[in-house]
Amino acid sequence: MRTYTMKMGVLALMLAALPGLRAQEKATVTLHANQGKDTISKHIYGQFAEHLGTCIYGGLWVGEDSDIPNTRGYRNDVLGALKELDIPNLRWPGGCFADEYHWMDGIGPRDQRPRMVNNNWGGTVEDNSFGTHEFLDLCELLGCEPYVSGNVGSGTVEEMAKWVAYMTAEDGPMAKLRKQNGREKPWKVKYFGVGNESWGCGGSMRPEFYADLFRRYSTYCRDYSGNRLFKIASGASDYDYNWTEVLMKNGGGNMNGLSLHYYTVMDWNEKGSATRFNDDDYYRTLGKCLEIEQVIQRHIAIMDKYDPERKVALMVDEWGTWWDQEPGTIPGHLFQQNTLRDAMVAALTLNVFHKYTGRIQMANIAQIANVLQSMILTKDDKMVLTPTYHVFHMYKVHQDAVCIPLDIRCERRVVRDDRIVPTLSATASRDGEGVVHISLANIDLEHTCDVDIDLGDVTGKSVTGTILTAAGIADHNSFEQPDVVKPEAFGGARLAKGMLKVSLPAKSIVTLSIR
Repeated sequence: MRTYTMKMGVLALMLAALPGLRAQEKATVTLHANQGKDTISKHIYGQFAEHLGTCIYGGLWVGEDSDIPNTRGYRNDVLGALKELDIPNLRWPGGCFADEYHWMDGIGPRDQRPRMVNNNWGGTVEDNSFGTHEFLDLCELLGCEPYVSGNVGSGTVEEMAKWVAYMTAEDGPMAKLRKQNGREKPWKVKYFGVGNESWGCGGSMRPEFYADLFRRYSTYCRDYSGNRLFKIASGASDYDYNWTEVLMKNGGGNMNGLSLHYYTVMDWNEKGSATRFNDDDYYRTLGKCLEIEQVIQRHIAIMDKYDPERKVALMVDEWGTWWDQEPGTIPGHLFQQNTLRDAMVAALTLNVFHKYTGRIQMANIAQIANVLQSMILTKDDKMVLTPTYHVFHMYKVHQDAVCIPLDIRCERRVVRDDRIVPTLSATASRDGEGVVHISLANIDLEHTCDVDIDLGDVTGKSVTGTILTAAGIADHNSFEQPDVVKPEAFGGARLAKGMLKVSLPAKSIVTLSIR
């Protein structure tokens, strides 16, 4: 009987996945606001800027002499767009670039800085005109925390120790050098990564070897002038649970955070096109995207084993989609378009992060401009906001709000690779003013979903909303048509006797506010 029931359940899921058998979906969501206790750290909405392609040069920085309107060399249009996102932190200089970056090449008069070849990303010549001062000044302009990744792979302990002193010390030889280069007061630098992807491009190390290196290097990363470093160890890539086991066992007492990288990639050899894909590709992508929850759960279980008090934070400091670079672009620069599918991946991933805020204290989408799943695309003096940018803008209401636990009952789809994908994803939070925000994503490409939300003890007199959708899931914004995918006011929600009824269009993302 049990076998029969399981087979019938799978059959029901498969039938539900067939187009044309249902005109409309139904789902229920139940909020448990009285159980909310964990705050969604704003740093989950962190960004990542690597010296890769045109992320820095042309994306963020054009120099003071550029004809493109700028403030001290930073693009005005990009600055304005990023300020609208309330960016909490920005990670730099890499990525793989971090473990080949020697910080002293990027200080002093720009015309005297040595050039280097970016061996990781296309062999591009790097002129080092964007260095420590330019990065930390940018963070001050954006009002965000800098997250600096130090060089363990090809750098020395002395080099890393002196960099920390250069940035944060009030007095001493490095402080004197900084002052000679035009910065009198030290910067406040909280987040400091001790290496990046040390299992791969950061040195091809074994976890036991890196654990010892982390203990050594981090010892000499001192706290100066009231600045306190939050030291982040180079963690695992997606399914490498042994790396986390070894790091937590051998170095957990020395670290404040442990990184994790997870990219939504189906096949590293054939990643696929960012804009040309079929429905099956779309659903498979979301299945891979949602698998991050299982990965997070397993890494957290290992961390809990060695750190039951959860003193070490999990930092998902690289995540997002990774497609084949756009035809006609420079090899190794990883320029890709950004469609409504990417926006859906962003929404679903953020919804997962919110559930684990007791351990996840930071995440950094890759990357901020012109590379992988970026917020912004630029070309000469033009700028385009991507669908992913719009998700981050719609979701910024969840930053530093209390996460509200919820239950979802909805349809499921069975997709290739035997993944089962819920057709509805949701998250909810209550901000400091008592406003409840609910974000919903209907991943179904064809069917509207009627959602009944049981608000529990949440009360409100009005509901407003914003929706992100488009005619097609592959729709995207280009320099010629920059507003194909953009948010609009949403009127498909109404309050009724402790319930919120929402008519959620196919392939749409909605954020609602209850006041």
